[in-house]
Amino acid sequence: MLYDVLKILHLIGVIVLIGNVTVTSFWKLFADRSGDPRIIAHAQYLVTVTDWFFTLSGIVLLIGGGFGAAYVAGMPWFAAGWLRTSELLFLLSGLIWLGVLVPTQIRQARQTRAFAHGGPIPDAYWRNGRVWLIWGVVATVPLVAALYVMVAKPS
Repeated sequence: MLYDVLKILHLIGVIVLIGNVTVTSFWKLFADRSGDPRIIAHAQYLVTVTDWFFTLSGIVLLIGGGFGAAYVAGMPWFAAGWLRTSELLFLLSGLIWLGVLVPTQIRQARQTRAFAHGGPIPDAYWRNGRVWLIWGVVATVPLVAALYVMVAKPS
């Protein structure tokens, strides 16, 4: 029973994490495409809020539920090749988020404060937006690959 609860929490974490990462990038992209400084500033604010709430809670549920379920099942955390591979893919994505995306997102959040009530959007915001979008896609690929590895369990 405990194993099933932990596995469900793990799956909820996967859904919340990948869902938030994917949806956030789409609505931020569309907000940026509007060209409206107020919409862009509000969307950037919501990116920060949803990352703190959904991405962080998704990560906690994913890690806690996954390692907890493995512990309850008596499965060594790093023994199975598929498990090790998915953990490395998850770690790779996390390093990209921490090293590139979070600092870029912080810069953009600071930049939007200057034009949140209207006014010109600086070129630096658009450059940072491209970096955030490109590296966001790059960071999402290992998450989806980890999901595949966890389901398919290739040898």
